[in-house]
Amino acid sequence: MKQKKKLQVTFYPENKTVKVREGENLLRAAMAAGVHINASCGGAGTCGKCVVKIDSGEVISQITEKLSKEDLDEGNRLACISSVVSDLSVSIPVESLLDKSVLQRKPKKSTSFILETEELNKLVPKCKTDSVVVKLYIELTKPSPDNNMSDLDRLSLALKKRYEIDLPSTDFAVIKKMSKILREADWKVTATIVLTSRGSKLINIQPGDTTDKNYSIVIDVGTTSVYCEILNVCEGIPIAESSDYNSQISYGEDVITRIIYSQKKDGLETLQQRIVHTINSIIRELLDQSGIDKENVTHLVAAGNTTMTQILLGLDPKYIREAPYIPVANFLPPVRAASLGIDIQNSAYLYTFPVISSYVGGDITSGVLGSGMFLRDELTLYIDIGTNGEMVLGNKDWLVTTSCSAGPAFEGGGVKYGMRATKGAIEQIRISPGEYEPMILVIGNVKPKGICGSAMIDVVAELLEVGPIDQNGKFYPEIDTPRVREGDSGYEYVLAWADESQLSSDITINEVDIENLIRTKAAIYSWCVVLLNNVGLTFRDVDKFIIAGGFGHYIDVERGINIGLLPEIDTKKFTLIGNGSLLGARLVSLSRNMLTEASRVARMMTNIELSNNKMFMDEYISAMFLPHTDLSTFKKTMKRLEGLWEKNKQNNVK
Repeated sequence: MKQKKKLQVTFYPENKTVKVREGENLLRAAMAAGVHINASCGGAGTCGKCVVKIDSGEVISQITEKLSKEDLDEGNRLACISSVVSDLSVSIPVESLLDKSVLQRKPKKSTSFILETEELNKLVPKCKTDSVVVKLYIELTKPSPDNNMSDLDRLSLALKKRYEIDLPSTDFAVIKKMSKILREADWKVTATIVLTSRGSKLINIQPGDTTDKNYSIVIDVGTTSVYCEILNVCEGIPIAESSDYNSQISYGEDVITRIIYSQKKDGLETLQQRIVHTINSIIRELLDQSGIDKENVTHLVAAGNTTMTQILLGLDPKYIREAPYIPVANFLPPVRAASLGIDIQNSAYLYTFPVISSYVGGDITSGVLGSGMFLRDELTLYIDIGTNGEMVLGNKDWLVTTSCSAGPAFEGGGVKYGMRATKGAIEQIRISPGEYEPMILVIGNVKPKGICGSAMIDVVAELLEVGPIDQNGKFYPEIDTPRVREGDSGYEYVLAWADESQLSSDITINEVDIENLIRTKAAIYSWCVVLLNNVGLTFRDVDKFIIAGGFGHYIDVERGINIGLLPEIDTKKFTLIGNGSLLGARLVSLSRNMLTEASRVARMMTNIELSNNKMFMDEYISAMFLPHTDLSTFKKTMKRLEGLWEKNKQNNVK
């Protein structure tokens, strides 16, 4: 049997080279090289986003309708359906390039809605012995003929006398090194003790007093990006923060494509290794920034959706997407982080937040905990907007939750020039009445290469207000401007001409894009209506409306109301908290009380399955309009819009 040749593939502009066997899939080669190529469908050949240009060499590609003859003639191919048959030089288009620095950008508008000081003092007392993992300094009496108990018994007795702590168990690795450390430290040591479901457990011992060197790492394991902070547990403050894109995105942009990939040979192992690789990379940055020795990181707390949590722990997510949609477990025990491949001291444990259902995960539990809504009398609606929309409704007495498939429009999917909120993405738009000329702001202050989700709300709201589109999201063909024209997907509006962009084509938003956005906003709005109705309430009964998630950092509430994504209620009731996952993770990291509260919050939440709810489809169809077909629910918005339209008519704008 003829052995396949080893071939060399170089990817530009990263200038990364990898050797692969003849016939290897080009997308897999990019993954092996650590190069990101957009592949929303996980390599199924259906999304058409993994376009690359073959600068030199040869590939064999399957026939696809996603590329035109002109594209093929220019050397463009879909990486996921192309096989390497010679040495290659490959260029990655700007649309696929990821700029990590964008993850560090600060929100333009955000408010904090975490526990008040009085509540924090009750639940998170400033005490070094209250955290999930504590470090206790102890001076032992030396052994003698009259006092010859074992080293472990001596330490256990001293901890009992000094701190009233029982030690039902001890890590064997501690026992192996205990005798040597006790004697070299002249019987003056620091014991590290972790809280478990069975009580306290001794997991480390260090010479001398290291109680002021107790650090934790909190992790938001997102489908697209991963955010981490290192905290000083003694002081309760963050020391450093960093983030990166979840390197699993090369295997699919959403949880469903990741689950599908996990069922391939070695798929789950690959995905687990990729998320651990990302976490390890961020941890190295945190330790470098802070100058902290990893031996003093005593524990980690991670929050993520159900799929991300299971993949991180190496648990098969297969049944999350198969009826009746069941996670492996709702409450998962702490696990030794090093056993997962996380590059941290062997005694450090990883805590994960309880999940509620297959599509309401630990990130929502963490957000509800961090928001404090579970302690308050006010009726609060908490919503995390992404490809899925998760909602929690309730107060200190009760909590109900549900999730809906919102669609990918807010994250760039289903939109011709849609993209993540990364460098080159249009993030804000204003359109002048009369001339219909856009003023755009671009992330990174560079030429645009696409449009992100928050800007999609902006542009649709602007087009509706200024007049080029009607309430169905269709353009008025008679509008007198070259920016409104007929395209391949109906009429479209030109946001940036080709010579103003990073692309070789105009950046537009078309009627199909707008329809996809309307579908997304209709799903979120109607799901909220149905959830409220299910417990006999309406939007008028809501006292606080919390918007969480990365998208929640940047959404303009008033424009969200204008298009019918958000309800027409007093804007003072809205609060943007951004990353809810980290809010709760910080608290759990600092206090075992909050670890207990996280479990209580999870048990308080009743998951309501609304996918078969008959009311939903009626509400959804009603919401497929800007802002809504029931205009009585958007009286102020309609009065404002009608005033703008009348003004435009009088000025012969329309």
